[in-house]
Amino acid sequence: MNDEERIAYLAGEPGVEAGPDERAELDDLRALLADPALWAEPSPDLDDRVVAAVAEASIGSVIGTAPAPGAQQPVRRNRGRAALTGGLVAAAAIIVAVVLVLSGGGKPPVQFTAALQGTALSPGARGEATLTKMTGGWRVTLNATGLPRLANGRFYEAWLKNHKGVLVPIGTFNQPTNVTLWAGVPPTSFPTLTVTRQLANGDAASSGERVLVGVARPAR
Repeated sequence: MNDEERIAYLAGEPGVEAGPDERAELDDLRALLADPALWAEPSPDLDDRVVAAVAEASIGSVIGTAPAPGAQQPVRRNRGRAALTGGLVAAAAIIVAVVLVLSGGGKPPVQFTAALQGTALSPGARGEATLTKMTGGWRVTLNATGLPRLANGRFYEAWLKNHKGVLVPIGTFNQPTNVTLWAGVPPTSFPTLTVTRQLANGDAASSGERVLVGVARPAR
């Protein structure tokens, strides 16, 4: 199974199958995640208590002190501290495992970049876009210069286009500075990124007034 399939299996999505060994591991992880105690908010002084317990246990280990004969209560307290520390380590291991699964096992994200050039309608415009693969789709961050802010029913709209000329809208904005857009199609199939000037007139189709054009390529 790949990471997206594992996430879907943990989420209980239908039609996702796993092998016997992997299914057992994922079922155990899902059971742990379903335990409300794992997500319970800790008390405000938990950090201080854990640090104190770990420090005391470490000092005792270095000094090599041993309890006096018959002194059972300190032993029980030390065991309690060891159990607390062990429980926190186990919880931390679970959280790390979940983060690794959800983030793709620590792999760098899949990214594409596009250098955007102005057209005859905006010869002085320049920009760049970064497309990052996320669980919910492709996050597109866009920055450009040389384009005025549009308002009063006028706006910019970004599109991805495939080799057949099919356009998919990925978001609108007024000024191309620190813009975040979302695409439901991949740049591998829809590599051309364009930005058009639009008018809020009830027609959702592209106006054809392109002001920026670029091609997405794998980031290096």
